[in-house]
Amino acid sequence: MGFILRKQRGMVVTKMAKLAVVLFVLSLAFSFTDTIWAVYLDSFVHNISIVGFISAFLTLISFVSFFFITTLIEKSSKTKLFSISLFLFFISYLLFAINSNFYVVVVLAVLVTVLHTLRITSFGILVKEDSGKTQLSRNEGLMYTFMNLAWLVGPLIAGFISDKYGISLIFVLSAIFILVSLLFFRMSRIRDPGIREREHPNVLKNFRDFFKDKDRGLAYVLGGGVNFWWSLIYVFIPVFIVENGLHIKWVGYFLFAIAMPLIIFSYHFSKLAGKVGFKKIFRVGFLIPCLMAFLCFFVGNIYLILLVLVFASIGLSMLESTTESYFLDILKGKEELRFYGPYNTTIDVNHFVSRLFPSLLLLFLPFEFIFLFYGLAMFVFFLLSFRVKNIVEKNRKKKR
Repeated sequence: MGFILRKQRGMVVTKMAKLAVVLFVLSLAFSFTDTIWAVYLDSFVHNISIVGFISAFLTLISFVSFFFITTLIEKSSKTKLFSISLFLFFISYLLFAINSNFYVVVVLAVLVTVLHTLRITSFGILVKEDSGKTQLSRNEGLMYTFMNLAWLVGPLIAGFISDKYGISLIFVLSAIFILVSLLFFRMSRIRDPGIREREHPNVLKNFRDFFKDKDRGLAYVLGGGVNFWWSLIYVFIPVFIVENGLHIKWVGYFLFAIAMPLIIFSYHFSKLAGKVGFKKIFRVGFLIPCLMAFLCFFVGNIYLILLVLVFASIGLSMLESTTESYFLDILKGKEELRFYGPYNTTIDVNHFVSRLFPSLLLLFLPFEFIFLFYGLAMFVFFLLSFRVKNIVEKNRKKKR
């Protein structure tokens, strides 16, 4: 029996390792494009508020698509869906590289947005199915560590290349890395979790059922807090950097530094959450960026502002993987097939709010005032974190 258990655990580790490698290569590709995306849009519209409005519009597209892919996720192979999404990403990014028409950019951006919903949901289920209840937060921490490692080096590469050779080459590079991740994923022969017999085609009913459980609803709200903050970092700050006279390579330097705390601390905090419970981790995690955002409002020097935002990432390292693993921990049976897609709409809801309102704010007030907006938002998340169930995964292991 002991030999069998060791063998099974070894298989789980191997699958997680394969998925982690796939995610690392894929995250490199997306880190390249996300580093220059806001600046790329600004090169067409020349207005930071319009960049925010376009980003908010794309989150609406993503929000709708998450619900309509629920039935597709339930009745289809997750490995096939993930593979198809990567292939279409590959084609889309090549088209970005050769296109110079703004309206074509918008169409491609809508397509890529829908593909992201399909990719995130199918990959998340693959990780969940190969993780036991006592290993979920650890495996989520592993995934986010590999992802953040890619986000550590990716912005540096993208900043250097775009500064020297232009933005178009970034999309070609991203397409190549996506193709590599697709080939590795197919060769890895990751097991598909299977197809659910019972479907839930009623989108509105599925949405209502999701929020009938107050714990799911709270997890939904808190799970979007991380994405709320990333809108500041990846939409507004890159344009802010360039508009303050710094070269685009400084965007790469900044995003490199932002990823440092995530690399160093994410896995540690994900394991710690499994031992001490999620509530303590959430409270400290939201309080740190709250305080740092308020501090940025009073700091006039751009270099100091960037440094303060880097320190805020320590709090985000406590939240990225733990908020998702908390949600998956409170699910029962195979509920992730039905509710993981709707849960991920929290990304879009928070992206929409965190991009639309600061964009409106910037029409009337100086840029510094959006730091107050983000600081207040993080304070609200901090207060809500007191209401979560303090799930301790190590206690589950003892009961078994």
